[in-house]
Amino acid sequence: MVAEVRVDNQVWRGTSGVADALNAAGVPVVADNGYHGAGPIVRVPQRRRRLDPDTGRYRRLSRSQKLVNAADARQRGPSERANAQLKSWKILREIRCCPYQATSLVNVVLVLILAS
Repeated sequence: MVAEVRVDNQVWRGTSGVADALNAAGVPVVADNGYHGAGPIVRVPQRRRRLDPDTGRYRRLSRSQKLVNAADARQRGPSERANAQLKSWKILREIRCCPYQATSLVNVVLVLILAS
């Protein structure tokens, strides 16, 4: 899992410039645990607290931290479902056209998904 976390974060900060553009515009981003340390605009779920030196166990999240995690998950949910749906459309895996036409095709598929 550590390798995946590094890869997600490297792609986010990579050459695409998306992170810099969103940071400059001040657009907040809600992400999963793969993006811890990705910057001040990226909201990620709360992790378990460190080991308690007295008991040797991880400290549990407080009620308010659990509520914040649930709210973040509700915000991420629709986009996660849309991405999962898009991956199941075979036509999108075999696109051989320019990116602008692909964007139009993805928008049409999303409309069809939301309409059903």
